[in-house]
Parts: sequence; structure tokens; C-alpha cells
Amino acid sequence: MGDSDNWWDDLVDYFPDNYSSDSYCCEGGDVCDLGNETAFEAAYIPALYSVAFVVGILGNGILLGVLFQSRKNWSVTDTFILHLSVADVLLLVTLPLWAAQSAEEYGWTFSDPLCKITGTVYTVNFYCGIFLLACISLDRYLSIVHATQMYSRRKAWAVQTSCLGVWLFSLILSIPDWIFLEVVYDDRRTRSECIRNYGKFGLDKMPTLQLASRLLYHIVGFLLPSAVLVFCYSCILRQLRCGNQGLQKQRAFRVIIVVVVAFFICWTPYNITLMVDTLSQGNDTQTCGVRTTLEKAKTVTSSFGYLHSSLNPILYAFVGVKFRRQLLNILRSLGCKLKPSTKIQKTIHRKSSLWSESGDTSNTIAI
Repeated sequence: MGDSDNWWDDLVDYFPDNYSSDSYCCEGGDVCDLGNETAFEAAYIPALYSVAFVVGILGNGILLGVLFQSRKNWSVTDTFILHLSVADVLLLVTLPLWAAQSAEEYGWTFSDPLCKITGTVYTVNFYCGIFLLACISLDRYLSIVHATQMYSRRKAWAVQTSCLGVWLFSLILSIPDWIFLEVVYDDRRTRSECIRNYGKFGLDKMPTLQLASRLLYHIVGFLLPSAVLVFCYSCILRQLRCGNQGLQKQRAFRVIIVVVVAFFICWTPYNITLMVDTLSQGNDTQTCGVRTTLEKAKTVTSSFGYLHSSLNPILYAFVGVKFRRQLLNILRSLGCKLKPSTKIQKTIHRKSSLWSESGDTSNTIAI
């Protein structure tokens, strides 16, 4: 590259003028056949998105019901969990529209404004979910490692202000969707699609705009939150292993490992695939087979990310003893005859998070 002041121009010059995630011109300038990929999306996306939608809506609905039932005993973590569950639900409600676009022969058959709204809702809640996980990890880090209360029940305004800040920042990051998202007819696919049209301001600006969008997603949407999660939970695990907390420490260790591993299992494959796709756009000798494989990989790995919104309530149910106790109480109030386990009966009834057995919110181990 040239001077450091021109690093961005050098980076943009690396990509061809027709840089686009939907660019299918490969070696020799031939245009790839999109029939197989379109058929794959039509079969795969509706099936998986339908499962994610049903499981996620039911799971998060139960989670919100449990939170509402125990609203008088909310801890700081429970407030974050409430916002996280709302973000997951709003993200999940966009899946039927994306599934319909893939299954429909003519692609996106809805209006242009609905395209912008759907894409923006997805983006806002995608960022919001990841940022809330980072906020929870930071709160747990300060509470456990440094014994510092960043939030408390006496300062409920601080928690709500943080959540509001997360929503506003996520809304700001969705501005590109309001600008670029629109229904575009693809001559190669012979169908309309709801996509970001970076060429609307001129093809010469297209590489710069899309590259900036990709870098924003990679850095702000994955790398920075991942760094926060890894740092905070690494310090927490080291602190717990060096402490004398017995069974509680072991439960905390299990909770942290399960949730962090689930996050990275769901989102890392897609981000790696997207990074490979971003770098491969500058390869003029790329074959149609490689291009098609990358597109299919993006389709499959992105669906794993959507499943994360469905997995969260399931993880809470398996690792949160108080959550299971509250859920059993709700089911009994509805007339279900259930025999509680000895472990749940022995849970200490204190004002603490639904996701742990700690009576002190500073020792709460969640997410």
C-alpha cells in the first residue's frame, strides 16, 4: 500500500468496480448459473427459519412470562435479560418475511417501505442483542472480579439508561438500512429482492460504500463485542477458580461456559464466512464453483446466528434453577400437576436473579 493517509483508498482499489455480495462474474468474465443456489435457498431457508421462528417465539414468550411473574424481585441482570428477550423476539418476527422471499418464485412480493422496516428491525435487534450480552458480561466482570457495583436495585435508572443507550446506538447503526435497503429486480435471478442497493448513488461509489458496511459489521457487530465477552468471562472464570465458592462456583462456571460457547458457535461461522467472502471479492480468477459455495455457506451459517435468538431461553431453562422454579409455579397456576425436584425445592428464596441461586446480585452469575 501507499502512504498511511491513503490506506482507505488503497483498500478500496483492491476490490473490483463491480464489488457486490451478489456479484457472480467469475474467471473469464462468465456469468455463473444461479439456478442451483436459488433452489437451495428456496428449500433450506423457509424450513430452518420456520423452526427458528416457532421455537424462538415460544421460548422467549415463556421467558417473558416468567419475568412478568417475578417482576417484583427483578435483579439488574433480569432487566438486561428482559431487553435481550424483546430484541430476540423482534429479530425473530422478521424471519417469516425473509423465508417468504426465498420460497416465492418472484422473490420479495411486499412493498418497498416494508423492505426498509423489516431490514432495519432486524439490524437494530441484531446489534442490540450482542451489545446487551456485552453489557451483562461487563456488569458481571465488575461485580465478581473487582467487587464493584456498576448497577444496583437502588439505581434502577442506571440500568434503564444503559439499555436505552444500547437501543439508540443500535438504531444509529441501522441508518444504512434506511438509506440503501430497497426492492431491486435481479435480472440474473429473474426475481425481486430486498437488498442494500449500494449502486443507487453511482457505481463508482459502490465499492467504498459496501466495504465500509462490511467493516462496520465485522468490527462493531462481532469483533469488539466478542473481545469484551472473552476478556470479561476469562477474568471471571479465573476469579472463580481461585475462590472458595464450592458448588456455587461450579454452577457459575457451567453457566458461563455454556452461554459463551453457544454465542460463538452460532455467530463465528457466519462471520468467518463473511470475512472470506469480503476478501474474495478482489479475486478476478475466482471460479463459479467457489462463488456458489461461498453463497451457500453464507446462507447456512447466517441461519445459525438466527438460531441463537431461539437458543437463549433453552439455555436459561437448563442452567437457571430459579427460572425452572418460577416456570413450574406458572404451570401449576394453570392447573398442571407437576412434582418439583428436590433440587428446586431447596432453592433459597431470596431477591436475586432468576438465573442463579445467589441471594446477592453482586454474586449473580448469568449470561
